Amino acid sequence: MVHVYFGRRYHLSASHRLHSESLTGEENRAAYGKCNNPHGHGHNYVVEVLVGGGIDPETGMVINLAALDEVVQTSVLERFDHANLNLDPLFVNQVPTTENLTRAVFGVLKDALPVGKLEHVRVEETENNFFLFQGE
Repeated sequence: MVHVYFGRRYHLSASHRLHSESLTGEENRAAYGKCNNPHGHGHNYVVEVLVGGGIDPETGMVINLAALDEVVQTSVLERFDHANLNLDPLFVNQVPTTENLTRAVFGVLKDALPVGKLEHVRVEETENNFFLFQGE
């Protein structure tokens, strides 16, 4: 079977404060620097989704672009865009780092795709920082 990959980029803006309750104030400042600001800060994230699978013989596609867009819109963008990540239930027991955001996006998309296998999610936080999660 031929295995092909289809990737798509999405944009979202969200805020967060990097702070761990298990660390002291000084330890939090040392670990997270300016990202530990009590008022939080925001990012304009680029989220890349890569889906792999066989090519459907009728459509010639791995996954229908409109179907993928709908899943990402309802599962990811409506949830995280213009949100404070610290307030999302997924981050109640973990610091909302971009590493954890990348893993969370993978988790909410993994079982929501109509076809294909979610190969990885990549989140670009800045022009210099990106994070990739391929599942466990």
